[in-house]
Amino acid sequence: MGLGAQMMEADPPEHTRLRRLASVAFTPRRTTELAPRIEQIAHDLIDALPPAGETDLVEAFNAPLPGTVIAELLGIPEEHHLDFRRWSARALQVASPEHRPALAGLHGLLADLVADKRRRPQDDLLSALVAVRDEEDGRLAEEELVGTAMMLVVAGHESTVNLLGNAVLALLQHPDQLRLLRDRPELVPGAVEEFLRYDTSVERSTSRYAAEDIELGGVPIPRGSMVVVALGAAGRDAPQAEDGDPAVLDVTRPGARHLAFGHGIHYCLGAPLARLETTIALRTLLARVPELELAAPADSLQWIGSGIIRGVLSLPVRYRVG
Repeated sequence: MGLGAQMMEADPPEHTRLRRLASVAFTPRRTTELAPRIEQIAHDLIDALPPAGETDLVEAFNAPLPGTVIAELLGIPEEHHLDFRRWSARALQVASPEHRPALAGLHGLLADLVADKRRRPQDDLLSALVAVRDEEDGRLAEEELVGTAMMLVVAGHESTVNLLGNAVLALLQHPDQLRLLRDRPELVPGAVEEFLRYDTSVERSTSRYAAEDIELGGVPIPRGSMVVVALGAAGRDAPQAEDGDPAVLDVTRPGARHLAFGHGIHYCLGAPLARLETTIALRTLLARVPELELAAPADSLQWIGSGIIRGVLSLPVRYRVG
């Protein structure tokens, strides 16, 4: 019996139904159609920067790009975008005193929107979710739709914000790799897989439990024990001798293997969108900003303290727009 059959999800069955519905948001066709808009947002954000100086790249570029994409996808009015980005970022910082207020703010915003879309449907994802749930499963509680929307925020937003931040930080710490991507932008899609392997934005999985007694790496795991998969460690520890040293950042690494998006029934719904946004963002940033360097020591940067999401809270840089 395989590991997948021996490790069961700790989530209730309703979670599976919510995932099935939410998957309509991230079909290959829908994701591909977003590319021109993502490119426009990336260029607009760089256009909004002064020609040269210092900035927090998370605040100026990394966060607003995927934040704007998912807000528009869901149908969140523009006047709520700033609150949406602020709440969604802080809602995942479970060690912060702002965690619960941000979670409540985000929940309230999405609850109001779900109710509004039901009364006045529009051409957006929340309206589509309301329609699909009502047609396929019967009229369900507003709370179930809000839960689906909350899942989409995480799947389509926060993981990408921090994937992009971790990628840029890795490049700034490895100038040879930065130069290589500037000279050969066709390498960026493959480099995104390397960034996912090298320093993923999702450090660990949600909890699982052992459906039966099992032994992994010589360690017995009794039936019923809780298990957490260290997704970030898998990219560094998995045998990859034929691919080179796993401790080294190599943007030319062929087929970088990782578990950054999970596996099986828990594979990340937002993976296609995350890959597309990160590819477009990096290509645009490297093409438009020919000079980019850290404006603070790397060891002084502060990181999210959630234990699930990994990323810097801010990324101060010196830059010049070309």
